[in-house]
Amino acid sequence: MEISEIKQNLSLTQVLENYSLQPNKNNMLRCPFHDDKTASLQVNPTQNKYKCHACDKKGDVIQFVQDYEKLTKREAILKCTAMIGQVITNVPSVLKVQTVTITEDKSLFLEKMFQSFRKGIFNSPPAREYCKQRNLDLEKLSIGFNGGQFHHGTRRDETLINNCLAVGLLLDRNIISKTGEKAFNVFGNKSIVFPLKNKENQIVSLYFRSTTNEKEAKHFYLKNRSGLYPNYPNPATKKLILTESIIDCASLLQITEIAENYSLLACYGTNGLNEEIQKTIQELTELEEIIFAFDNDNAGNEAIKKYAEQFRQYKITTIELPNKDINETLQLHEPEIFTELLEQRKELNFSFSIEDITTKTTTKKPTAEPTQNTNLENVVDFLKGEDLLKRLNEQIGKAGIVGEENSRLLLFLIIISYLNKSPIHAIVQGSSGSGKTHIISRIADLMPGEDVLRFTRITESSLYNWGEFDLFQKIIIIEDLDGLKEDALYALRELISNQFLSSSVSIKDKKGNNKSAKKEVKGQFSSLSATTKGETYEDNMSRSFLIAVDESKEQTQRIITHQNKRNAGEIDPKAQQKAVQFIQQMVRRLTHYEVINPYATKLLLPEKVHKIRRLNEMYQAVIKQVTFLNQHQRQLTKEQQLITQIEDIEQATEVLFESIVLKVDELDGSLRQFFERLKKYVKNDSQEFILRDIRQELNVSKTQIFRNIQVLLELEYVKQIGGYSNKGIRYKISYWDNYQKLRTEIKDFLIKQIEVLKSNEV
Repeated sequence: MEISEIKQNLSLTQVLENYSLQPNKNNMLRCPFHDDKTASLQVNPTQNKYKCHACDKKGDVIQFVQDYEKLTKREAILKCTAMIGQVITNVPSVLKVQTVTITEDKSLFLEKMFQSFRKGIFNSPPAREYCKQRNLDLEKLSIGFNGGQFHHGTRRDETLINNCLAVGLLLDRNIISKTGEKAFNVFGNKSIVFPLKNKENQIVSLYFRSTTNEKEAKHFYLKNRSGLYPNYPNPATKKLILTESIIDCASLLQITEIAENYSLLACYGTNGLNEEIQKTIQELTELEEIIFAFDNDNAGNEAIKKYAEQFRQYKITTIELPNKDINETLQLHEPEIFTELLEQRKELNFSFSIEDITTKTTTKKPTAEPTQNTNLENVVDFLKGEDLLKRLNEQIGKAGIVGEENSRLLLFLIIISYLNKSPIHAIVQGSSGSGKTHIISRIADLMPGEDVLRFTRITESSLYNWGEFDLFQKIIIIEDLDGLKEDALYALRELISNQFLSSSVSIKDKKGNNKSAKKEVKGQFSSLSATTKGETYEDNMSRSFLIAVDESKEQTQRIITHQNKRNAGEIDPKAQQKAVQFIQQMVRRLTHYEVINPYATKLLLPEKVHKIRRLNEMYQAVIKQVTFLNQHQRQLTKEQQLITQIEDIEQATEVLFESIVLKVDELDGSLRQFFERLKKYVKNDSQEFILRDIRQELNVSKTQIFRNIQVLLELEYVKQIGGYSNKGIRYKISYWDNYQKLRTEIKDFLIKQIEVLKSNEV
């Protein structure tokens, strides 16, 4: 077969379908060769050519395959020949081919091969582990595994090889092995396998999902794909759920309540609601409703908008996922969440424009797509490298957070706890204008934007009015905790403590009559709040860390220097944004795991710590967060739990040290900083001072200095010794505590504890 014959026998439409790419009605699609926001690649089916009007890529079917799979010209020719269904016997400049035909019924052969793959998955621990991570139940679902060995050794049979070549399970690349035998490439090697079935419930094709290609997570379909997953729906179907992918469909299929009450069909991507699926839907004479359960991202929303127009005769509804897709939602939540999501599905009302409706019903969680410059491979390498926390802290600094090295890292560990089932919270305390709001806002900027909710004000009942799962795996930023009224604070405390709010509300039934109903809000979120009165709120909120803003002269100078450099153009804003995007991608690469700390029973806190029960729980929580962040470097138990190492404890202790000291100290962070500066100014027991003197020396506002002195008077750290209100009240320091000695004692205690653990390991 010559190259011209390949072009005659292989259409560009077939090639695009092989890669699950589908042009629109104008024969345009998003160009796969660059970051294409709009459809800019023009397909000419008549001439069998394509051209991108943005990146100027153009050519024929061979050129498309070469560019799409990054192959050499020869490899692209071989690939195109394989797509036609022929095997190459020699490849000079002109290709000679030998047509291969199957020697038995194709569906029976594929059934036999799938049963072989089905046995293979139970003999492959990595494949079983992959399915477990994806929450796919092998007992409930029909899944196989292609280990790539089905044609080797005693199983090597010419008839088997011939039939595998005919259906595309083996590819002949004209390779001779070291033993002198003909060698073949295995299609969908090291992939889990799902069967696609026809109307007679026979297997007519197979879908493969790679278990090893993390970079691109490739999907593979046998050539000339046909059939549906999981099968053709029951003709009496009234409610049909359409998912974006086969794995999403399988995730729902294993939930008994859904499988019994709905029919399910998998599309093959956002452009994969093909003619066979459309025809099948049209033949369902009893069908009343189509439920779209596509991914919660821009591509998914656009696909719903496109396909909803084609099925206007049915009731069209959508479910709003709390996570990216169905499978990810199943990994992070209990299966019962889908029953709730289906009950709360929203109907598309065609009396308005589809664009308006899609916007209204899908604004829940648009997924921010990674920028073109973000290298996910570098992110994984970053997570696998040594001294991760140190290097991460440097990246946080590059993202624009000046100083506050310990606090910013602790805040980062706290905020990413929203990915886990037991999130933790932080209250950042400082005087007015100290930068407390700035630091929590900048830390929030490092998180995926779709997961962050920012509030300057929360009204009394607003938290009760969120949807049941609207606050699941979210981050809440409260810029001014002092502005919340008591009812709002109570609701926030309940959500932080119990992750749950319940209220009795009035609703109207179908006849318009009022009746009572129970409304629930489930709140698995982490939060950062800013306040001038940290102790007030910390006492009432479990799992909340009190973190003091650094108000020292040194930190002030660091901030001023940074501001000056920025205004002088010495700081590149693009470099800051690049660091932000890198950290966001890093967070997206983190996977939820439970953490087991085998050293937990051997860890103690100093007896001087007050509220030691609460702090101990927080100490253990931060250790878990450090382990969670180091997940790419930690071992897993058989139950897929991360195992804490001593290094995690050491790092957590270093990061948490200032918070532990604050728990020992009866002065809050801002007041302690003020008192230490005051002692440096006063210097000895006999020296007196008036407020004006220290206000000028310490550069503190009149309001703030008066508030601090009043608290110190109440705690008997300072006493009033005379003076007049018109000339200034005179004060002396009455209690000179040795704060630095206390810090040293606590640090020595914790370090010694870790050293004992290390010595016991040896």
